[in-house]
Amino acid sequence: MRPELSTASDASLALSIARYREDALAEAYRRHAGAVFGLARRLLREKAAAEEVVQEVFVRLWNAPDRFDPERGSLRSYLLAQAHGRAVDQMRAESSRRRREEREARETAHGGYDLELEVGDMMVAGQVREVLGALPDTERKPIELAYFRGHTYREVATILGEPEGTVKSRIRSGLKRMHGQLAVAGLGAKGQQP
Repeated sequence: MRPELSTASDASLALSIARYREDALAEAYRRHAGAVFGLARRLLREKAAAEEVVQEVFVRLWNAPDRFDPERGSLRSYLLAQAHGRAVDQMRAESSRRRREEREARETAHGGYDLELEVGDMMVAGQVREVLGALPDTERKPIELAYFRGHTYREVATILGEPEGTVKSRIRSGLKRMHGQLAVAGLGAKGQQP
């Protein structure tokens, strides 16, 4: 890092970032990442989610430094506002997901099962377990963690030490492979035999 960046104003840093100076972004990060992380952590209560917000905020700064207007406030206040907005978006998405899952669980509970359906479901479950067991570990493990143990994609990625995009891709690939195998086994789209 050039020595002048350590004493540069926020406006000068933003201008240097707009000129694709990575050392300017590093200086902005050094100055403000702790505050951004602190706010995100306080709102989200999860370290990994807070770290994700910090990353998004600084990637946004790198991609669109011109959105920061030094006449409207400091770089720190701009970054904190960005972090707050992103954290609130994550909380709303999580809340919406929980409500949807609870609604689906209630609907399933109210629907009830009859004995014939339950026996059919048990047969289908056995075939699904067999097809799942035949998948390569790289596809089977993420599917088991996400669909049978209830972890989010982000949690699965953390557990397996893989990037979230890789985990999603492997789950998609595995589910596609399972769909084909289940179709060969004679299961219809709704998981019931024709």
